[in-house]
Amino acid sequence: MLGTTRAVRVFAWPAPVDLRRGYDGLYGLVRNGLGMDPLAGDVYLFLGRDARRAKVLYFDGTGLCILMKRLCTGRFARPWERARDGRIEMTVAELSLFLEGCEMVAKKSLSPPSFSA
Repeated sequence: MLGTTRAVRVFAWPAPVDLRRGYDGLYGLVRNGLGMDPLAGDVYLFLGRDARRAKVLYFDGTGLCILMKRLCTGRFARPWERARDGRIEMTVAELSLFLEGCEMVAKKSLSPPSFSA
């Protein structure tokens, strides 16, 4: 789906979201709330108030895509606990762990820093 490259950046919305929002509503949150372009190839994570549902918005090159997951048991970690400057950035690997229900994702960064030559 999203690949394993570190070039893809993942941003989590820093507060619970009404997940009845669709493409346009989530697009507006990214554009107006984060000041980012949803069509730039980054991935955006949104978590519902009860932390049992999550949506991921991304642009695949031809259109916007939404991935939604509802946990059968337990709750997702709350990523806004590690927010700095109102922005939460993750790696694709951390997003995968988050969607699997890993609680450590909210507490600290689990990926090493990016390598620059």
